Amino acid sequence: MRLKGRTALVTGAAQGFGFGIAETFVREGARVAVVDIDGAKASAAAKAIGRKAFAVTCDVARAKSVDRAVEKILGRVGRLDIVVNNAGTTHRNQPMTEVAEAEFDRIFAVNVKAIYLMARAIVPHFRAHGGGVILNIGSTAGLRPRPGLTWYNGSKAAVNLISQSMAVELAPDRIRVNAIAPVAGETPLLAAFMGEDTPERRKAFTATIPWGRFSTPQDIANAALFLCSEEAEMVTGSVLPVDGGRCV
Repeated sequence: MRLKGRTALVTGAAQGFGFGIAETFVREGARVAVVDIDGAKASAAAKAIGRKAFAVTCDVARAKSVDRAVEKILGRVGRLDIVVNNAGTTHRNQPMTEVAEAEFDRIFAVNVKAIYLMARAIVPHFRAHGGGVILNIGSTAGLRPRPGLTWYNGSKAAVNLISQSMAVELAPDRIRVNAIAPVAGETPLLAAFMGEDTPERRKAFTATIPWGRFSTPQDIANAALFLCSEEAEMVTGSVLPVDGGRCV
């Protein structure tokens, strides 16, 4: 088992990519905090994953909530080795000037500010224990943007670059930081990315992916497993597209 004896925190883990990552990490030996804003869904997800998973309710866009969640997790497991910033949100595919200001603010709070808040909460802990791993879930939207998703694209471009900057700054502390850039996947956000979930829209989106399909939570989990394992000890500052050739 590639994560035996490790402890991990995964945000947005009640469903989608986060659930796939949490489930895979547990299968590979880790103890995992399933962190989500929806406490009931987090509890159900942790129960489905198994006894080495436990639920923690947290709004990743609020400093006090993040601090409380990290404190609660450390109180339970004693130490964290891995943090996966997966929680994310988007606006519906639409002209950029039609996105409401409150929606814009929420996108950047969840997708970008949350990484800052989690870093403030966890980096001192990692430094005190000789290192750790941070994995941020970016997007191909930040590498090869689609029309109609301008503000989401911008937030994910920030995630990708922030991950690289964090890696350079934190390397002396033996803290590795990487990002995964998934292509559109079979998650609850897919309909918003497309504007509407119809066979025609799906066909149009998959036509832009050379491999010919959307990503799955397991695709992203497999990449996350490698980047968070000791096998990737020399990998930091990477933004890994898991995109079926979308960004080529």
